Amino acid sequence: MEEQGQASGDRAAPLSEQTAARLRTMVIEGELVPGQRLSEVRLSGDLGVSRNTLREAFRLLTREGLARHEPHRGVFVAVPSMAAILDIYRVRRLIEVPALTKAFPRHRAVAAMRKAVAEAEAARERRDWRAVGSANMRFHAAVVTLTESPRLIAFYTQVAAELRLAFGLLSDLEQLHEPFIAENTAILSAIERGDPEGAAVLLTAYLERSERTVLSAFARIEDEDDRRRRALVP
Repeated sequence: MEEQGQASGDRAAPLSEQTAARLRTMVIEGELVPGQRLSEVRLSGDLGVSRNTLREAFRLLTREGLARHEPHRGVFVAVPSMAAILDIYRVRRLIEVPALTKAFPRHRAVAAMRKAVAEAEAARERRDWRAVGSANMRFHAAVVTLTESPRLIAFYTQVAAELRLAFGLLSDLEQLHEPFIAENTAILSAIERGDPEGAAVLLTAYLERSERTVLSAFARIEDEDDRRRRALVP
């Protein structure tokens, strides 16, 4: 099959890396969910790449912890552990909170944050909670853009993908995402009035609440799984 999307020039990333980036975006957008089997046939057609390229992209995502290979079964989207969730929030505090202290109203990232809030509000009106979650991811990616560090921004993309997998484990997306629209709005308002330190304080509290929400829901899922396993034991 003729592979599409190969950019010209020596500076272009290998097609396998471009494909991995597209799959990573699909995770961040909630199009791929935890435990989902990744079909080579469907994805190679959808992405316009050969199956060999796709397999190399799978290997890249497996090294990142976003996919897992099961012998004789195929490749699946990874399911995050509680330890991974704790570490994700640790990393978010280390990156996002200091980044926010550098914010000023005319920074290009603030415009992206403003757009993300508007998208979340519009999605809430449609009761499209997956879209609300995607807008929330874009808001926090914009926060990291304040660092002006290409390496941190690239690293955070992987963190964001793992975070979206954690969100994908939860059944009540409205309860998860809806309260944070107002919190993102409050953070944005603090920046727009020239109070980045106040915005950082709000974000710190936001991350603590978000972490508690995700961990509590994850603990309930684990308890339910344990009960089901015990019920199957004769």
